[in-house]
Formats: sequence, structure tokens, C-alpha cells
Amino acid sequence: MASLTTTKANDGSPRYVVNYRDLDNRQRRKSFRRKGEAERFRNTVEADKLRGTYIDVDAGRVTFSEYAAEWLAGRTFEETTYEATELRLRLHVLPILGQMQLRQIKPSTIQRLIASMDLSDTYKRMILSNVSAIFGAAVDDDLIAKNPCKAGSVARPKVVRRKVVPWPAEWVSAMHDALPERYQIAVTLGSGLGLRQGEVFGLSPDDVDFLRGTVEVRRQVKILAGNKLVFSLPKGRKTRTVPLPKTVADELSSYLARFRAMPVELPWRTLNSGESVRVPLVLTTRERRPLNRNYFNGNLWRRAQATAGVVPTRENGMHALRHWYASVLLDAGESIRAVSEYLGHSDPGFTLRTYTHLMPSSDERTRTAVDSALTDHKEAGARAPAACNAP
Repeated sequence: MASLTTTKANDGSPRYVVNYRDLDNRQRRKSFRRKGEAERFRNTVEADKLRGTYIDVDAGRVTFSEYAAEWLAGRTFEETTYEATELRLRLHVLPILGQMQLRQIKPSTIQRLIASMDLSDTYKRMILSNVSAIFGAAVDDDLIAKNPCKAGSVARPKVVRRKVVPWPAEWVSAMHDALPERYQIAVTLGSGLGLRQGEVFGLSPDDVDFLRGTVEVRRQVKILAGNKLVFSLPKGRKTRTVPLPKTVADELSSYLARFRAMPVELPWRTLNSGESVRVPLVLTTRERRPLNRNYFNGNLWRRAQATAGVVPTRENGMHALRHWYASVLLDAGESIRAVSEYLGHSDPGFTLRTYTHLMPSSDERTRTAVDSALTDHKEAGARAPAACNAP
């Protein structure tokens, strides 16, 4: 049990010392000027040990910069995610929190951090999510008692989710025709299979089963630091199978007859993995190299937008083809779960939140269903024989 003793400081004033043992049975002591503070600390230490919430008073002395580096080194991110997270912390968080000890950072400190960032609310939320994850790990490591980012006084930046506005079919056709012939199939694969841009660039004829009418989405082309390309699994490290519509199959077959698939070898996942993959790709440059999205978006796609009369905004990038694909499926009555699987979303709830406003109204279906059920009931009653009266 913790004990309380009284000593004198050099100036003769009393000091109240709490002697206690930590969870490793090491002898510890902490002194106070006021007896009431010492008694509260003594009682809290013993209660925390019983509740399993005891935190060593010296545990949170590590700086945020040191612990963030340790946290980041232990992540299993994709390399691109690691680079983006490190950059956000280095540019926007470490200059303010870096030299502070974890135990010194309060909810008010986090609020000042948020207020100091002259960034979009979406980016602020992303940064705050990273910072909160670091403090969450510190709580789990028993370095601090609470995550300051989760305090009620911390006002998270509000993000107004923009509703997806699908392209009209005319825009899809116009963008297809505006691209050079060698790259027109990219629009067909994006709008007809719902593939992400990197998945379009990583598609191989070996992934296409023309007989069964399916496509296996097995890889994507990713850009790492220094504009270097690698093959990796699709987003979320999740492969999937999508239906191959006849129109897509016909155009892809004709395309491959004209533009022969070129074998391409790239590192797998990271530049230093020591592993490489060689596959024939549907889409390559004239130099038989894989497509780089920076070049494709900044040159080919932008020129096609100008030709097709499509406003060159972020919302009108190649990702808009996936939105068009989803809108077509939902309009046809396809289920959210199926659309989620075809798009490669890890959570059908995300698909629902993103596209729920595109789902056909259920009002008319409800009226028709109830009318049909009631009509059938009345007709069945009319056909039933009348009950005979007893003599």
C-alpha cells in the first residue's frame, strides 16, 4: 500500500511524500507541497492499480516526435500510404507537437493544432485521424491515460460530403472518342467494369475469361515516390471478380487484335522488395511501358476533356467512370451488396453512403406491392365458397 510521510524542504517548509510501488513492484516516490494533493495522489494510485488503469507518472515523458516515429515504423501500410502519412505529420504536426512530451499534450493543445492549419477541412480531418491513431496507440501502451483527440472539447473539422453526380452517357461516349485510339479502351474498362484507374492500367488479357464472361481484378499499377511504378494488389489488398458485359468483351477483343498486349515487368509492391512480376498488359505506351497516371491524366485525359467539352475538374477525372458504372447498376435494380463487391469496396455501408441517393425511389414499388397483395387477398375471398347455414 502507498504510504504518506512528511519531510522538510531546504527552506524549512513541509513536503508530503507518497511512497508506493508500481506494477513492476519497483519502489517509487512523489512529493507534494500540499497534504491534500499528496493524499489524493496516494488514493488514486491504489485505486488505479485495482482498476487496471494505473499509468506510470514517468511513462508519458517521451516526446510526440519520438513516439510518432516509433508508431509509423510499426505500421503495415502500403508504401504510398506510409509516404503520405509521414509527409502529413512532418509538415503539419511535428512543428507544433514534435518536441512536447505526450503527457503535456491536452485537448486544448489539439484544438490549437487544428486551428493553426490553413488547409481544407477534409485534409484536416485526415491529419487529425493520424494524430488520434498515434495517441490511441500511446493509450494502449500505457503511456497516457486518455486520447486528447477524443475529448468532447475538440471540435473536429466538418466535412460536407458531396453527392456523386454521375455523368450522362453522352459524356462517356465523348471521352472515349476524344482519346487517341490506343487509349480509348481505358474508358470502356472504367465504365463497363467499374475498375479503378490503376486497375485499368494493370489489367492483363490473362485476367479476362471471355467464355465465362468474367474478369479477375488481380493487380494495379501504383506510383511511388520519385514517380516510380510498381505492381500491387488492388486497393485494400482485395482481388475480385466482375461480370464482363458483351459490349465490353466485343470491344476488348477487337482492341487486342489491333493492339497486341505487351509483357511488362515491374517490382511487386515496393521498389526494394526484391520481387518482380512480369505480365502482358492490355494498355501500354507506344514504348511498351506501363501507363503512368500522372502522364495520362495531365496530358491524354485533359486533352480529351477539352475535345469532349467536359469541364476539367477533379470530379471529372477518370474516377467518374466508376461512378457512372455504379449508377447504371443501381438504376437497373442491382443490390448494394453486389455493387459493393463489383467495385471492390471493403464495406457495403460505404457503397450505400456514397450512392444511396442514386437508388431508384421505392415509393412506386411500395404502392404496387401493397396494391397487388390487397387485390390478391380480396380476389381470394371472393372465390371462396359461402358458408352453409345449419338446418
